[in-house]
Amino acid sequence: MLEALIEFDKELFLKLNGFGAPFLDSIMVFISGKTEWIPLYLVLLFLLFKKYKSKGFYIMFYIVLLIVASDQISVQLFKNVFERLRPCHDNSLHGLVHLVNNKCGGRFGFVSSHATNTFALATFIGLVIQNKKLLIVLIVWASLVSYSRVYLGVHYPLDVLGGAILGIAIAFSIKRLMQIINNQFDLKIQHV
Repeated sequence: MLEALIEFDKELFLKLNGFGAPFLDSIMVFISGKTEWIPLYLVLLFLLFKKYKSKGFYIMFYIVLLIVASDQISVQLFKNVFERLRPCHDNSLHGLVHLVNNKCGGRFGFVSSHATNTFALATFIGLVIQNKKLLIVLIVWASLVSYSRVYLGVHYPLDVLGGAILGIAIAFSIKRLMQIINNQFDLKIQHV
């Protein structure tokens, strides 16, 4: 069963990664970047402080905790445990992977840290700001970032799906922790 799933994942990867086109390469590199999204992060901080005023600093603590947790859990409890090779390191796919700029990343890929981090942030911000339209936009953004990892040849589809599920679970966990502490210490932060 597991072998069939892995083979399906490889076949799906080759189809999705095979959409490579020179004009898309630079777009996907941009989408996959980290610093390229700083303007989005600043907008999200603005919305956070607009809704919660000075209590936004309290919520920022949980955002930092969320990012550290999602990044470390994706690496320490998944990549370093499952040790599934990235497609660009998989000898069975040699010559078949559309690898952009010859950048492959670390050796292991399950789960995608990009997917984990973006889905964790998207879900958490959507839950905290409580705006369904914003949540949808952020989930689309996280999905696009996740797909870019497959396009660039550095993750299988199940790597990003696993990362997305993990990120969402971490977001709900951190949100719940925030609610418990808020209630425990009677911090009077409404709608969190």
